[in-house]
Amino acid sequence: DAAGLFITKRMAGEIQGLNQAVRNAADAQAFLATSEGALEEVHTLLLRMRELAVQGGNGTYTAQDRQALKTEITDLQTEIERIANDTTFNNLSTLNGSHSSGVTFQIGADNTQTMTVSVHGISVATQLGLISMASDDGNLTTATNFQNYIASIDGAISIISTDRGTYAAAMNRLDHAIANMQNVATNLAAAKGRVEDADFAAETSNLARVQVLQQASMAMLAQANASKQNILSLFQ
Repeated sequence: DAAGLFITKRMAGEIQGLNQAVRNAADAQAFLATSEGALEEVHTLLLRMRELAVQGGNGTYTAQDRQALKTEITDLQTEIERIANDTTFNNLSTLNGSHSSGVTFQIGADNTQTMTVSVHGISVATQLGLISMASDDGNLTTATNFQNYIASIDGAISIISTDRGTYAAAMNRLDHAIANMQNVATNLAAAKGRVEDADFAAETSNLARVQVLQQASMAMLAQANASKQNILSLFQ
């Protein structure tokens, strides 16, 4: 059945493409989960920085006390930069700002079935808008300096929270995409099986018909031979 063969081959190609798209979507989820997990750590670091800034804004602290607070804030900023530069997935940096146009994931069997997610960098000075404590502009020497810095940290926390929400929404969307593709692949496999079963049934029926005809021919031949022998016996 040429038509049946064509249909099953096409369905097999679609099923194979869908299965690969499911794997792509799972990889996309892992990429985003890696990024979101790193942002969670950055969020924790920013909250600690805010706590230190609030502490430094209190007028009861000496210059030496504020220097100690600034030193810890500097260390926390350094850790944020390390996370930004070292977070990778499959040797791809995820948070260093190299994906300014977003990351596009192939989540379907067709070339148009893609999803692009904005992936921002988290550089302390560039993306988060925080003054580096190692720079001359980052001197936290007075209570007012620390109080003003609280607003900058709040802005950075807002950026991180927004990005985490974006990644969570994208991962949720990928969950639905995976479920839908698995459903489509399952139904296509069932349809492919029905076409193949129909071809098998037809061939089985044809084989049975041929066998019946063959057996009938053999029976007729045997009967003819028997009749011939009976006639010959009359002349003996």
